[in-house]
Amino acid sequence: MTRRFLILLVVPTFFALRCYPQNISNDDRLRDIVRQYGQVEVTIPFTDNKSIDILTRNVSILTVRNKFVHISLSPLTVEWFILQKYDYSISEKADSKGVISALNINQAMEWDKYPTYSQYDSIMQSFKTLYPALCHLDTIGTSINGKLVLALKISDYAANDEDEPEVFYSSTMHGDETGGFILMLRLADYLLKNYNLNPRVKDLVDNLEIWINPLANPDGTYKGGNTISLSSTRYNANGVDLNRNFPDPLDPSIVPEKETVDMIKFMRKHRFVISANFHSGAEVVNYPWDRWLSKIHADDSWFNSISRSYADTVHIYSGPAYMNDLDNGVTRGAVWYRIEGGRQDFVTYELQGREVTIELDDQYITPAAQLTLLWLYNWRSLIGYLENGLYGIHGLVRNASTSAPVPAKVFISGHDKDSSQVYSDILTGSFVRLLAPGSWNLTFTANGYLDTTISNIVVFSGQKTDIIVNMVPIINSIDTTNPEAPILYPNPATTELSAVLPERIMGNISIRIFNQAGTIFSDYITEAIKGIPVKIDVNRLSAGVYSVVFKNTDTKISYRARFIVIK
Repeated sequence: MTRRFLILLVVPTFFALRCYPQNISNDDRLRDIVRQYGQVEVTIPFTDNKSIDILTRNVSILTVRNKFVHISLSPLTVEWFILQKYDYSISEKADSKGVISALNINQAMEWDKYPTYSQYDSIMQSFKTLYPALCHLDTIGTSINGKLVLALKISDYAANDEDEPEVFYSSTMHGDETGGFILMLRLADYLLKNYNLNPRVKDLVDNLEIWINPLANPDGTYKGGNTISLSSTRYNANGVDLNRNFPDPLDPSIVPEKETVDMIKFMRKHRFVISANFHSGAEVVNYPWDRWLSKIHADDSWFNSISRSYADTVHIYSGPAYMNDLDNGVTRGAVWYRIEGGRQDFVTYELQGREVTIELDDQYITPAAQLTLLWLYNWRSLIGYLENGLYGIHGLVRNASTSAPVPAKVFISGHDKDSSQVYSDILTGSFVRLLAPGSWNLTFTANGYLDTTISNIVVFSGQKTDIIVNMVPIINSIDTTNPEAPILYPNPATTELSAVLPERIMGNISIRIFNQAGTIFSDYITEAIKGIPVKIDVNRLSAGVYSVVFKNTDTKISYRARFIVIK
């Protein structure tokens, strides 16, 4: 970002890598740098996408730029890399002179210096103290080394769990990507201070539950102790890249770290309708999918639109060359380079959320002198992105006879694919479906109710469409109250099978379908939610008798059932 700012207060310098005798190989230099700093960046020539796929399964790719692949190596990956015999060069590491630490909390809250870890904790506590009605402080979990991973909830009645859409900003899961850390603290400060002064802010806070996690990897950011320094590292305390550590259907070998497990539990609890996580190393808004180049998300045009809006708003207020990487500041992830185990794809695929990754700065550690400019360039886009949670279709699904809330699957036939459907809330029946402008037909399915389709729901740009869906109970329906074994219906089936599962298997489950000869016809992972039947597509199966095994991926509890397909 150095070349991009109009006013440059501090020119970052670079330190020279340690001088080595001529008989010391590059490989030994790599090992030595990793031992000293916990990481090292190398570059290799870009050859083809197949090579990228091999790399992304074994090391952390930072970016692909100008026909070079930039790679970060940790103690866990450096030996694998050395064994591959790549033609590589070692990148210099930026000096830490631009990282100025605040002397006290008041100085830190001027947002042009970096807080110590203890100051950061005090700042988060002060938000809660100064704005008790608007701000609630929660703990997502703790890091490997016991540091708190904190989140602020900002809403008009922050102490209450209101029936409002929940939105989420999270930053610095890579510990040496620090610009977003300060941006999130400053955004929280801005929202709280301007609640009674700015109608746009008040509308957000009154109608959303806004969650902000400024620092997702405190062990990486504060690796050197209480301050941010040259020791700050991309990885957690175990040397793991947390943005390659989320469960992924393409890489079942991934074992989530403690920080990842805690974050998943937090996100499952809140089911955010829209979210973003913030990084550095490039200047671009990256949207799903990261893991699939050939697949396009069902709402690809909507994702592109909200990403384009973020970048275009930045361009109005930034220097002439800021955030113009790739397609002028926007990319679909896998078009740039493919990764597995990324958070945005996990949220979007496994949790039916909508998340993008926003790269804020070409430099990893933003010099303190540039933090104010980073805010001036981005704060309007940060507000605008949150406002997306107010748009689209906002509905209430209820029992037509009693008006009781109904937990239902909400999907668009012929449009939704790859887990792009959403679900209404178990306790309230509320749902939000974010969609591009147009006319849409939504179908609702739930245990014990007739499927219901609402046609020609019109969505306008920048507006909310409210609907109420009354679902008719099935008289003499199948008893679905916590069965001891799976209930499959209709059985025999022709195109689709519904499965009501025991409560003890609820959560992430694998579904494997076999014919009588033991041949596997289907093997995939989905989620079983209490009160909502799991739908199984059997349209492609030939007529015959099949077995299906449902297995919880965490507890390993499994059930087997049989069904018949007729044509």
